[in-house]
Amino acid sequence: MQKVILDTNVVVSALIQKNYPFLIVDELFLENKFQLCISEELLNEYFDVLSRPKFSKFPDFASKAKDVLTEIVLKAHFYYPTVKLDLLSDKDDNMILELADESKADFIITGNTNDFTLSEFKNSKIINPKDYWEIYKPE
Repeated sequence: MQKVILDTNVVVSALIQKNYPFLIVDELFLENKFQLCISEELLNEYFDVLSRPKFSKFPDFASKAKDVLTEIVLKAHFYYPTVKLDLLSDKDDNMILELADESKADFIITGNTNDFTLSEFKNSKIINPKDYWEIYKPE
């Protein structure tokens, strides 16, 4: 089973519109088609970002966010990175690479191509949601 890390922007997008991030969360994660890898630090970022007032303008955002976060807490595999990295310009995004290093994730899915300029990190392929869905999605 694939091990996958979802950057926070993918989770946000999944809750706003029915696009590739939505398909990844709804049809793959919620249906147990891959193993979601998470750390406490990334989970805290999910909670912080998804509770921002600016998202309240989207219909049912808060209730959808609560449902998805509950599923993440229940289903994701938690990892506890011990190595601290400083490879990305956005320092907060280094926690994703630290999680990838600890979990040996197959994929880091992100819509943030400005900060994630690498195409791979160790064993993890860094990929956007559309390419993941079209090329690598598990059946």
